[in-house]
Amino acid sequence: MKAAVWHNIKDVRVEQVQEPEVLPGQVKLKVEWAGICGSDLHAYSHGLSLEAHPISGQKPPLTLGHEFSGTIVEVAADVTGHVVGERVAIEPLIYCGECYACKRGYYNQCSKVGFVGLNRDGGFAEYVIVDEKMVHVLPDHVSFEEGALVEPTAVSFYAVRESKLKPGDSVAIFGAGPIGLLTLLSVKAAGATQIIVIDLSEERLEKAKELGATSIINGMRDDIVETIHQLTNGGVSVAYECAGAQPTMTSAVASVKQGGQVMAIAVFAKPIAIDMGQLMFKAADITSTLAYRHVFPEVIEMIGTGRLDVKQVITKKIELDDIVEEGFNQLINDKKQAKILVRPFSE
Repeated sequence: MKAAVWHNIKDVRVEQVQEPEVLPGQVKLKVEWAGICGSDLHAYSHGLSLEAHPISGQKPPLTLGHEFSGTIVEVAADVTGHVVGERVAIEPLIYCGECYACKRGYYNQCSKVGFVGLNRDGGFAEYVIVDEKMVHVLPDHVSFEEGALVEPTAVSFYAVRESKLKPGDSVAIFGAGPIGLLTLLSVKAAGATQIIVIDLSEERLEKAKELGATSIINGMRDDIVETIHQLTNGGVSVAYECAGAQPTMTSAVASVKQGGQVMAIAVFAKPIAIDMGQLMFKAADITSTLAYRHVFPEVIEMIGTGRLDVKQVITKKIELDDIVEEGFNQLINDKKQAKILVRPFSE
């Protein structure tokens, strides 16, 4: 079968690989659509760990892709909860089930956490094997394209749900990439009435405006915090950090009001400094989330009812053969792009 395999930095090859076989407790999917994530871009540009993952036992080269939907084509003999033909979205977290976090139900914070598509062969392929516990059925009226967006939407949805946001609150979202835009949709669904989005890209800011941002601010301005305070009469209730950079975190901390909150969603590539004096003076807090837990059914329901119109985030659809030039390289160089979906099978 065909798959996009990571071999090394800037070395992803679409090549023929052995079709995977189902083991006990697993199902096999025909992949319908898969989204390119910032984590995939990071793997492409900066590399992956060359060590074998402690649970999956797999190390590169491996097939990327952890945001995907598909159709079940085979189930192991001991799988009773799913059948061939089901349309599904995949929750790609790998976890042990035995550590302190897992035993409390906090499987996203497993001491050995990993991802299908980053620590085990993933969804940029015609077929993929996943564990039964990763499978979530899609209603007939939820498209496979929307199904591929359940995973990134879950990241934003979970962060918003874990934050202090209440209906009527004001928020600032730093970063208007796919996670920032999905956070925008999530805070809007949760009842935020003033939504301020900050980004360096005018194209992304225009997309944010289209999705419901009440104000947009170019990240190159030197009066970002002052503008947010003016717009909100003293600061936002919650600032969502979706960029993963020192300047945006600094602005996020400065933009919240007394008693406000900074919610860090992005992955930070290196340590950053935080002005604790500001937080203490405001009696504000800062927190973070990693991925998601126990929210996929709610996200699918929200998408199915139209409360989360995630289709708006899709900016391009491509074939698997074009994933490097039209996918990875395009996302790196073209800031108009938000979510690019990849189809492994040609029509």
